[in-house]
Amino acid sequence: MLRAGIVGLPNVGKSTLFNALVANAKAQAANFPFCTIDPNVGVVAVPDERLQALAQLSESADIVPARVEFVDIAGLVQGASQGEGLGNQFLANIREVDAVVHVVRCFESDGIVHVAGAVGPARDIEVINLELALSDLAQLERRIERVRKQAKADKQARGELELLEAKLLPVLNQGKPARLVDLNDDEEALIKPLGLLTRKPVIYAANVSEDDLASGNDWVEQVKQIAVAEGAQVVVVSAQVEAELIELPPEDRDDFLISLGVEEGGLMSLIRATYDLLGLRTYFTTGPKETRAWTITAGMLAPQAAGVIHSDFERGFIRAETIAYEDLVAVGSMTAAKDKGLVRSEGKEYVVQEGDVMLFRFNV
Repeated sequence: MLRAGIVGLPNVGKSTLFNALVANAKAQAANFPFCTIDPNVGVVAVPDERLQALAQLSESADIVPARVEFVDIAGLVQGASQGEGLGNQFLANIREVDAVVHVVRCFESDGIVHVAGAVGPARDIEVINLELALSDLAQLERRIERVRKQAKADKQARGELELLEAKLLPVLNQGKPARLVDLNDDEEALIKPLGLLTRKPVIYAANVSEDDLASGNDWVEQVKQIAVAEGAQVVVVSAQVEAELIELPPEDRDDFLISLGVEEGGLMSLIRATYDLLGLRTYFTTGPKETRAWTITAGMLAPQAAGVIHSDFERGFIRAETIAYEDLVAVGSMTAAKDKGLVRSEGKEYVVQEGDVMLFRFNV
């Protein structure tokens, strides 16, 4: 399951957004720092209209969507990497997620005090990024100290030491994120155990007022400029709007969003951006028992995709009966699709495509 950690300064709307994204979450949304004492976790279904269409076609008894786990991490402040506030207790939680959603305040409010006294997205981003970089720097320095002792007699350790000192250390020393460093696959695997916070993919969630949701504002433009320089993504959200949405009946939500000039809510925007950032794809299995969405990485071969269901499927993979979602829905049934020659038999080298509907054949 995909895991995304929601971070940001206190009072930027982080927990309000979390509560709205995960309606059954118990995180407090209060106007003071550190109202979230423990990391709150909520699992949400990934909205996908294709599931309903496939379920109707197969007369499925159940629908199982893909899921995303959001982790709400207490507001960080300057000095968190040295233990200020709740400090490293929460920095450690970020190491466990696949991607970071960095909520940035892009709205004015007389009723919600900003910890720095005024709204300033560039300054806020710099504070959080610096704290994450300092935490990574401490992690890196501890690793370098251990590897240096091993490098005297170990060639692999010498290679790791060179990587850490020549490529990563200079960037972190400048307070910049480790994701700016180009690494090959072997180098990436070498540093993976470090769980570097600033190596994780980032989506900046520019939190705006209801009035600015459709058009954005100057603060949002600041966030976009920073994201471009870092190779990150930006999603414009409104925690205020998300909180209002969960109070509305489902049938009224689309009309409310349209009245604000947007086509989808923040949850779908964040999930779409996260899937894109991480290079994720969706394939489906469907039948009378259930229709289910499965999340894989782009470029994954058919046996690996089968292994997402169960490791036995990958080990005993024979072939995959495959059809594109659009083709299946267009003809109306799997039987008709087979009659028209639309169902393909794909082998071990097949690269699974977005929206493939698959049935795996395997040996037990």
